[in-house]
Amino acid sequence: MRYLKYDLPMLGLMIIILTGCQNPEVQKSYFGPDENLALQLHDNGERLNFSVQYGDTPIIEPSPLSMIVDGHELLQGVEILDVKLYEEDEKYERLGAHKFAENNFKGAQIELAQGDGLKYKMDVRVYNDAAAYRFIIPGDGNDKRIPDELTEFKLPVETTVWYHDLHMHYESVHDKNDIGDIPNGEWMAPPVTFKLNNGIYASITEANLKNYSGMALQKQDGQGIQIRLAHHQPVSYPYELRYDQEDVARLAKPAMVEGDIITPWRLVMVGSDLNMMVNNDAVYHLNPDPEKRLFPNGMKSDWIKPGRAVWKYLDGGGEGTLETMKKFTDQAAELGFEHNILEGFWAKWPEGEVKELVEYSKEKGVGTWLWKHSKSLRDKGDRLKFFDQCEEWGITGVKLDFFDHEAKEVIDLYQDILRETAERKILVNFHGANKPTGESKTWPNELTREAIRGMESSKLEDRATHNTTVPFTRFLAGHAEYTPVHFGERRKNTTWAHQIASAAIMNTPLLTYAANPQHILENPAVELIKKIPAYWDETIVLAPSEIGELAVFARRKGETWYLAIMNGTEAKSLDIPLAFLKDKQYEVLSARDNPESDADILVDNGLVEGQNSISIDLNEGGGYVAIFTETN
Repeated sequence: MRYLKYDLPMLGLMIIILTGCQNPEVQKSYFGPDENLALQLHDNGERLNFSVQYGDTPIIEPSPLSMIVDGHELLQGVEILDVKLYEEDEKYERLGAHKFAENNFKGAQIELAQGDGLKYKMDVRVYNDAAAYRFIIPGDGNDKRIPDELTEFKLPVETTVWYHDLHMHYESVHDKNDIGDIPNGEWMAPPVTFKLNNGIYASITEANLKNYSGMALQKQDGQGIQIRLAHHQPVSYPYELRYDQEDVARLAKPAMVEGDIITPWRLVMVGSDLNMMVNNDAVYHLNPDPEKRLFPNGMKSDWIKPGRAVWKYLDGGGEGTLETMKKFTDQAAELGFEHNILEGFWAKWPEGEVKELVEYSKEKGVGTWLWKHSKSLRDKGDRLKFFDQCEEWGITGVKLDFFDHEAKEVIDLYQDILRETAERKILVNFHGANKPTGESKTWPNELTREAIRGMESSKLEDRATHNTTVPFTRFLAGHAEYTPVHFGERRKNTTWAHQIASAAIMNTPLLTYAANPQHILENPAVELIKKIPAYWDETIVLAPSEIGELAVFARRKGETWYLAIMNGTEAKSLDIPLAFLKDKQYEVLSARDNPESDADILVDNGLVEGQNSISIDLNEGGGYVAIFTETN
């Protein structure tokens, strides 16, 4: 990152900012690199407000900023003392929808002062597809202060919003509503995605959450939704189920921050279409790079091993014995999958059996993961003992469960775990977790986290609508372990083809299959499933994708292209142009719905030209997957 010198144009900009904050009639706009997206600051004579504008379209209408420390409201009667402008233009690799992320923004650090002499900073960054801000309130190192926030995001009228409540923490089903029809007081778990009446999309979430409480949102009068930190949020059913009332009461108290208070980034992602939204990397950009000491080659460090996993939990497979798990390892190897995840039954094994499975699996090229309840890791001594044991045994990764809260002490635990596992070269999968906020950029040993209503939910009847919603809502925050693909009753109102397509659309660097590997091996589309990767080099969301109705993704890995479609509840006939392919001939391996049975699939081989299109008939809750390989 480089801070800019105040040349003449920059000086003129600063004068406008100073004037703007003293005159209610003047506003200051911070533009992104292409000058289409702007975060605007306003002073209405009482407090500092902000808005977000995309071209001629208001995304966030003028809304009151709020930062509270020890009950003292900041951002009222403020004076700007200094402004430092800075920018960045870099490219880095990541594991997700595409291989390279371009971190290109313009920013400003604005030093503010209250009438009582308190000085602090507002940091602003604007990209071409996102606008973000945070506050930095310095401390002397010994200060212990309580922060809070009540910033509102006022959405335009006639805005359609997709959101879910906090009852199941981050494992609920989205509602779709006009902003004006959402009841006051309704809770919303970020990211909250919305669509304006002119077709532009946006989503609100946070990034770089650490040493702070997590943020949820709550509906206010009119079109406003307000930041609410963890101590204000209702306790989730999973937390109340698994923890004592003493824990519930403790985490309901506001958390103190020692030293500097640095809020997470409050982030608005913006896109002219769903393709722009799915390819938005701002959540990752706003996190620091990994430490060279722990990750000498970043995410390409040799012990960071993304891939696909088998999992004995939802689809039978016998008792949780050593012999059963050796069989799962054998099947993982046959499928070409890289990992085998063991649930809690491993803890009943003799130590020698765990070691035997680890060595057996290593010979097959399969890593071994162990599940653990996070409650047993709250004590640092117990936690380090477990991680040391995993390192000694050669465990590839740990699946840690039942966090179910965003209080600061839980967020601190996430950070401690990520550091301690990184020091031992252990990968991490967080379950019962809060939303990701880009942690995996700093800690690439976090391969995935749940924070989604996935295949474990046996009572979700309308899985078709849910599956066509979450790629454009929850997944905007980052990776999610949905545990896709099930050929049994859990698939509800979706077809086999829809289930296979979900593995290609709900991508995560640890792609855990819900289906028993034997059922995958027996499926007519097994050769296609074997070829679906866990992360991608390029992603294009195609028309006619619509949230909750249809997801059409073209994705590339190397020189091979994939087309994956998940349908909602209404049968459709599509004609998909293959413009994403080169003007050449391709071999195509496809799996489509059987119109006679949702519990069957039609597999075809053929040839196709890059300038052609494909006609596809989709059942209700149907799907389609195709792999395009260029012919010589």
